[in-house]
Amino acid sequence: MDSFRFYSWFWLLMIPVVMALVWWQSRRSRQPAAIFSSIADLKGLPVTWLQRVRRTMPHATVIGLSLVLLALARPQSGKSESRISGEGIAIELVLDISGSMEALDFQLDGHDVSRLAAVKHVISEFVLGSSANGLAGRRDDQVGLVAFGGFADSKCPLTLDHGALVEIVRSLEVPRPVRDRRGQVINEQALQEELATAIGDGVALAVDRLRESKARSKVIVLLTDGDNNAGAVDPREAARIAHETGVRVYTIGIGRNGVVPVPQEDEFGKRVLVAARFRIDEELLREMATTGQGEYFHASDSEGLAKVYAQIDRLEKSEFEETKYSEYTELFAGFAGAGLALLFVVGVLRETCFRSLP
Repeated sequence: MDSFRFYSWFWLLMIPVVMALVWWQSRRSRQPAAIFSSIADLKGLPVTWLQRVRRTMPHATVIGLSLVLLALARPQSGKSESRISGEGIAIELVLDISGSMEALDFQLDGHDVSRLAAVKHVISEFVLGSSANGLAGRRDDQVGLVAFGGFADSKCPLTLDHGALVEIVRSLEVPRPVRDRRGQVINEQALQEELATAIGDGVALAVDRLRESKARSKVIVLLTDGDNNAGAVDPREAARIAHETGVRVYTIGIGRNGVVPVPQEDEFGKRVLVAARFRIDEELLREMATTGQGEYFHASDSEGLAKVYAQIDRLEKSEFEETKYSEYTELFAGFAGAGLALLFVVGVLRETCFRSLP
């Protein structure tokens, strides 16, 4: 951007001193050289242009000296530019959308919500930022999304378009039954498979998506509320592969162990609450985090979940360097030339037209 500065700015401090000295000198010059009894008759005489010019001599002297001082202060104009360079982090969010994620043991704004709804809200803040929860956002990081139930699916590739990513996160739903006209479930077998939890497959797919990334740091954030009970890849093996690929693995277990209310559809297709028992395999998640050189976290409510993502946000920071470039042009010649010219004119006038005796 365009800028202006005085490189030797301390010379500017002399300008008030010069003004005071010139004022003091002009006061002394007003002392009469000869005393007359009365000059009342002279007041009616016309004022010539030379007399008018003479009155401006102290001002001209101050301006001339100030211009010289401005020149000594080395005024410079030019362009300064800041360039920020660095490497962001590649983050794959691995999110559980199995049937247990519909459990209603979380709250948002005082209302009971499902685990999945709470996760969507916090992930949006993690990606976009939230001052209320101390989340700076991942503006410079590529973020991708893998969702898994009984099967793992890459929902969004690594991207800097975080708005589009968040929209995809918000559109995630737990698989639901499909009914025919008579109300019979026609996808019962497929539904049971989709509602399972294939943790290992989700992590393995995320590792594959991160493999091609050129980011200096690669991270997987796995979130689940259950136990691995499906899939072709063992979660421990997936964590080991991640470690060998240079990917750090953070694991998050959410919800309460034990009985929690879960909405389900009865035979008439109506949503009813039933009590269901779920178990979080925290031992598995801890082991995966240890293997993946990350950490394990547990969150039993929305506030705790926000704190978990805030902690991960602090642990995984992008490193950037800022380099400033400046190019300036010296402007002292114009100030010095104008000031010296003005002082020269003042000096000539004092020694010619305005010279006085004694």
